[in-house]
Amino acid sequence: MMGNTTKVDTVNNQEYIDLLQHAGEELKEGREKLSYAVSSSIVKSYWRIGKRIVEYEQHGNPKAEYGTEALKRLSSDLTVRYGKGFSHSNIVYMRKLYLTYPISKTLSDLLSWSHYIELLKIEDPLERSFYEKEVEKEHWGVRELKRQIKSMLFHRIVLSKDKQTVLRIAKEGQIIEKPEDILREPYVFEFTGLPQREVYDEKDLENALLKNLSMFFLELGKGFTLEGQQQKVYIGGRLFYVDLVFYHRILKCFVLIDLKLGEITHEDIGQMNFYLNYYREEKNTNGDTEPIGIVLGAYEDKLVMHYALQNITNQVFVSRYQMYMPDRKQLEAELHRLLENSNNESSDNRK
Repeated sequence: MMGNTTKVDTVNNQEYIDLLQHAGEELKEGREKLSYAVSSSIVKSYWRIGKRIVEYEQHGNPKAEYGTEALKRLSSDLTVRYGKGFSHSNIVYMRKLYLTYPISKTLSDLLSWSHYIELLKIEDPLERSFYEKEVEKEHWGVRELKRQIKSMLFHRIVLSKDKQTVLRIAKEGQIIEKPEDILREPYVFEFTGLPQREVYDEKDLENALLKNLSMFFLELGKGFTLEGQQQKVYIGGRLFYVDLVFYHRILKCFVLIDLKLGEITHEDIGQMNFYLNYYREEKNTNGDTEPIGIVLGAYEDKLVMHYALQNITNQVFVSRYQMYMPDRKQLEAELHRLLENSNNESSDNRK
């Protein structure tokens, strides 16, 4: 006679719930590793094909002209034999992959072929290296990578830095160590989809940003979590509102953002300073660092801001936003000028 079996309430049993969660985590990790392994294998296969093409077409000379007709024929024949994946443009990118990354060990296991196609469109090695590191660290999909390249994220981060910092960011990706590291100039809100018009309502812009929250977080950068919109501040029997409040996980502080549709004024700086004083005394808890305030407007008078920000002990920053993508040629020229000036200064110091 078989012994009695006791039924276990798996729905409310904590040990079973833990088992289910851990099993799911292991499965997810295993699938991700498999996906990365397959993707990495494809990239390395394409790299080897690119190497063969260079050796065949150029006899190992990377400066020689490659035969377009030969690549078209190779594309056609490989497609007939092996199916999709060998379009003429793909063949060209395989060749470029090898020429850009001549040492296969420098290829990342975390990047797909689609990632590399976008990276290979970037001619500047500093810019390309930055986006490669950011994809690795932030796990951007191809859509996110395309958007950040198009929005000139690298240039918007480094244009206020010195040459050594530019080179460091290009090599390691963005590093958040101090409040200034989270700032961008300008912020780009093209994803809101707001119609072109001369005047926007602040509420419309605020709602459009939160409606596209994933893209807004992508634009803000790493470490942000949303605390709330139109956060109430009661002081002296009066009610005030902060447009957007975030918490930054890396810097361990509140980040207050005030949106201004036109010019940023000295009154806006005073108002943000007022909010920061309140958050420092009333909202901060043990472990929180000093809150940060960012006043975002369409434009500002540099001289007015110079005097408005003087002698303010709180961390108040001013930046612009725009509703369209920045001009690539202009930002590239500015970065080139920054690096050139740094080289000239170094040369003068050696004399």
